[in-house]
Amino acid sequence: MWKTIRELMQPPPGMAFDFRQPPGEPALAPADGVSWRVFANPLVLFIGGVAAVLLELAEPSVRSGVWDKGGFQRDPGMRLRRTGFAAMMTVYGPRSAAEQLIARVVRVHGRIEGSTPDGLPYHANDPRLLDWVQATAVFGFIEAYHRYAAPLSAAEKDRAFVEAQPSARLYGATGVPQSWAGWDALLGATAPRLEGSAILLEFLRIMNEAPIVPPLLRPLQRLLVRAAVAIVPRPVASLPQLRGQGLRRGEAALVRLLTRLAPLLPLGDTPERQARRRLAGREMR
Repeated sequence: MWKTIRELMQPPPGMAFDFRQPPGEPALAPADGVSWRVFANPLVLFIGGVAAVLLELAEPSVRSGVWDKGGFQRDPGMRLRRTGFAAMMTVYGPRSAAEQLIARVVRVHGRIEGSTPDGLPYHANDPRLLDWVQATAVFGFIEAYHRYAAPLSAAEKDRAFVEAQPSARLYGATGVPQSWAGWDALLGATAPRLEGSAILLEFLRIMNEAPIVPPLLRPLQRLLVRAAVAIVPRPVASLPQLRGQGLRRGEAALVRLLTRLAPLLPLGDTPERQARRRLAGREMR
């Protein structure tokens, strides 16, 4: 089990990166901030990431881009690891490397365009869509940490949105909320466009059945997927495809226990630990 979780915290094959270098270079997110705490917990990352994708798939234009071009259907485990690595880079990576990675992603997004089944054209670099994707990611990770790992104050939730601004702007998302109230406002403004679809059910099926962890751990995988559904806000949680897909009686306490124990796992030399050594300008043993 520990080996599997360690692998999920490491860069995917072909994307190895030494977060210890260059010594002293700061990250896009402050080391004393909320984001460094949140992203150090592997179960929070999984739960929050799944919740964010559910919100993305409820927006028709984002859904078409994510589902048609995102790779979830071909290899969901690798897609999660690539997305997780990009998130780790924006939080823990040296600023110069994070900027380079984001620039590559923006170039890839520049080639992603098409039309929804209803004929609405979309482009992955549309600022409106980028705002939604970036905001849902911040929400997912914050809410997963707050609900299952440790409560966050209102000020800490606001701070997490502020900490995400530098990376969001590099992606081209210029209207990402800078507070929890701003997130509520964006959610309210977007709610009329949010809708259910067969893709939501298919995504849940994939996340429940994909060989992300060994077969013996598959019940844990499905539990964490249900935990993600449980934190999705009402405009999406009330969609027919998500009704009854959340946590069952007594499971929230189990998820909280597992999530609070996660930092105690032997996770090895994680990006967060490497990054702290980089900022200290020396090797910590």
